[in-house]
Amino acid sequence: MRNTLKHLSNQCHRIGLALSMALVLLMPQMAYSQAVEEDPSAVAMAGDLILARPLLLATTVLGTVFYVVSLPFSLAGGNALEAGETLVVGPAKATFIRCLGCTRSGYKKEVATFDEN
Repeated sequence: MRNTLKHLSNQCHRIGLALSMALVLLMPQMAYSQAVEEDPSAVAMAGDLILARPLLLATTVLGTVFYVVSLPFSLAGGNALEAGETLVVGPAKATFIRCLGCTRSGYKKEVATFDEN
């Protein structure tokens, strides 16, 4: 029983470490996001919320795990940045840096105006 709890604790620690690495890789990419000019329908937003976002989140988590597992080989091959971009950053951008119902990644920026009348 004690070994099982210790193993579970180690697994949770590894997953937390992998997710924190993914967030560190994601932060610089937020500064480079483009404005999105799309007007999605309510059905597209609902489908995105119910189906696409959970699947993309799972893809991001699995990509992070695969990236951590493949990291020694990627470092030896000299393509660790490309592997991180493909396995972690790409799915994370599609999950978190995309307006609800939009098909392209990026922030939807609204222009605020001020009327004195």
